[in-house]
Amino acid sequence: MSDSTPADAAEPEVGGPVPLDVPRAPTGEAGIDALVERLGDVDHLGTDGHLEVYEDVHRGLRDSLSALDARPGPAPSPGAAPGTSGSPRPLADRRP
Repeated sequence: MSDSTPADAAEPEVGGPVPLDVPRAPTGEAGIDALVERLGDVDHLGTDGHLEVYEDVHRGLRDSLSALDARPGPAPSPGAAPGTSGSPRPLADRRP
């Protein structure tokens, strides 16, 4: 018997990228899912290429979160002071 493996056995190239095959579950948001899938690109890159992918995904996720903050909220009621949700009360009516 021989301890050698067949010459055609599939082995990763020495020193080359090895896919991590980390499972990525869909979120239901197409834009977010596309960004998460983009993380799979690092499976085919050397470590020197990972930073670009991670920064791209981070930028996309940050932009998506910022867009949530930019969505308009409910309109202020008429006569409301800026930054408040109701009518201003006279100072004499305010209690400490």
